[in-house]
Amino acid sequence: MKARGNFARAFRLRTGRWHRSNFLPHVPDGNDDQDNQEIKVWGEKTQFDFEAKSHVDIMTKLDMVDFERGVKVSGFRGYFLKKDGALLSYAIWNYAQDFFLKKGFDPMIVPAIVRKSNLFGTGHLPNEADDIYHTQDGDYLIGTSEISTMGYYADEVVDKEKLPIRNLSFSPCYRREAGSHGKDTKGLIRVHEFYKLEQVILCEASHEESVKWHEWLNRNTEEFIESLGIPYHTVLNCGGDLGQGQVKKYDIELWVPLEEKYREISSASYFHDFQTRRFNIKYKDSDGKNRYAHSLNCTAIPTPRILVSLVENYQQADGTVKIPEALRPYMQDREIIS
Repeated sequence: MKARGNFARAFRLRTGRWHRSNFLPHVPDGNDDQDNQEIKVWGEKTQFDFEAKSHVDIMTKLDMVDFERGVKVSGFRGYFLKKDGALLSYAIWNYAQDFFLKKGFDPMIVPAIVRKSNLFGTGHLPNEADDIYHTQDGDYLIGTSEISTMGYYADEVVDKEKLPIRNLSFSPCYRREAGSHGKDTKGLIRVHEFYKLEQVILCEASHEESVKWHEWLNRNTEEFIESLGIPYHTVLNCGGDLGQGQVKKYDIELWVPLEEKYREISSASYFHDFQTRRFNIKYKDSDGKNRYAHSLNCTAIPTPRILVSLVENYQQADGTVKIPEALRPYMQDREIIS
């Protein structure tokens, strides 16, 4: 029975490989992220009465990061977070864990190395093949813990009473950034190895349920950013900026003072049954019939990227960095990084 199930799943992956969910009427037309529509702005863009510095300069001077040795050891886009840079990352993880678990999530630490079929299941393959690392054994390194989390439920019928299933998944993540040649070559915006907490939901097969949980997921991350006091805006992604199978997506982007623009920190998407059909994830409905669940995911927080906006927005005239109040209990109650 197991072999038959796996064969059927492989057939679905092949025949459904290029399937894409239909866009909703309110998804804006457009080719790429330049055509996304701003739908919300929170906070005032930080203004300084001194010559502000970049996160690279600030963190290097405070001995929070070492890019030179990062490149020596890891190659292009390599970095070491050290001392207060490492402690600040730990603080963000621990605070985020407490913040999101209060929302009713179950915590999960997931594998970062997975079988190829899982990336077809989520829709990351084949279109993103050039951006994904793989091993000599034919396995793949994930770029988001959504991949492993969805694979966890493959070929299963979950209890309807347990829906929605809400996981807060954590893992290291890896991306080759193959299509980003020449972009963000310095600093922590675009790196090959990072860490991410991801919100992943399985819910009933209802468009209304998907919409409800999509708004809820995105708002969770907005609230988290607001608690840190970092200015942001939220955009509605256009059709050309939707990934494989995504029905609707929001991006949250944080203000980066030295670049004078917002940079993406989180994406919230729902897929209807695009992913669950590929993974064969069902639940038994009240009429006794098995139905494919709906899936959603949203970044809770990625590190080290969030350090870019946090450090630049909280820099002080004397070169120190003010620690956001929400993080101080996780930083030995310190107020300043100096």
